[in-house]
Amino acid sequence: MTELLSRVLVPIANEADAVDTYDSLSGYLDSETTILVVHVIEKAGGGIDKAGVEQREEIAETAFEAVRGLANADDVPVETGIHYGTDVAETINAAADERDATAIAFRSRGGGRILDFLSGSVRTKLVTGSDLPVIALPRDGME
Repeated sequence: MTELLSRVLVPIANEADAVDTYDSLSGYLDSETTILVVHVIEKAGGGIDKAGVEQREEIAETAFEAVRGLANADDVPVETGIHYGTDVAETINAAADERDATAIAFRSRGGGRILDFLSGSVRTKLVTGSDLPVIALPRDGME
């Protein structure tokens, strides 16, 4: 295991994303790695939230359970946490700092440059705005 992956922060969106992300990351892990799995609940910043906080917390807990089950089978320690913020990338970086992460690893959920430009992509903000190494995991099954 490299020092880079000793405490890797892994943001996840839901259960399917958690499983896919773990599958992409698992080949790089061992029992010396601690996975810091986080779910960001994006607050609207004065606007109307997309869904209720309780509903989104339940989605996070279901995703955490999926990762714990997979990681336990591989003997990989997992820490989880829900974070709240108006800027997802900023909140992920703050969580990485709070948890003494050595890197951030994520699996892109798609989109292209035009969508990134129009939406201010979390992916782009993570890669360009983090003080830590950011690892983009492969998306298996994509052509």
